[in-house]
Amino acid sequence: MNLSKIILVFLAVVVLVGLIAGGCALSGYNRAIALDEGVKNAWAQVENQLQRRYDLIPNAVEAVKGYAKHEKELFEKIASTRQAYFQPSATAAEKIRAANAMEGLLSRLLVLRETYPELKANEGFLKFQDQLEGTENRLSVERKRYNDAVRDLNGYIRGMPGRFFAGLAGVSAAEYFESAEGAKDTPKVSF
Repeated sequence: MNLSKIILVFLAVVVLVGLIAGGCALSGYNRAIALDEGVKNAWAQVENQLQRRYDLIPNAVEAVKGYAKHEKELFEKIASTRQAYFQPSATAAEKIRAANAMEGLLSRLLVLRETYPELKANEGFLKFQDQLEGTENRLSVERKRYNDAVRDLNGYIRGMPGRFFAGLAGVSAAEYFESAEGAKDTPKVSF
């Protein structure tokens, strides 16, 4: 073989290796971006369902107020938790904490119907209860999807070469949406 053919083969191999390496790097970078966007999209869906929940709350409060005037503290906590969620500067972690706190408060609110038999028959409260149940089911599904997206992203970031590409793309690990401490406890309502 003459020298020009050897150089040509060598250059072809170098270009081929460069193209493969560049394609892998581009693919890894794009995957980090796609996983990050997947987490953001899943979080947006969780927020949609949380917004639906928070929009239902004023109706519930009005339906229950007439029957449970002395539960003023519960209503005040619901209002302050709702307000904390909608703070413009609230981070995803702060919103998760507010959503978890709201879950406990809503459980207490729903327990009120057992205490007030007339409330069970109140059409407004029954309608709210059905809507809230549907919303909570949707929220549960969206939380799972969010946590699945977080798992995928965090798994990619923890491995190699994902860690490199995530750093290059400015993508960091996301926080799981975990149940609040005491979420498994039965809510207590005392009078």
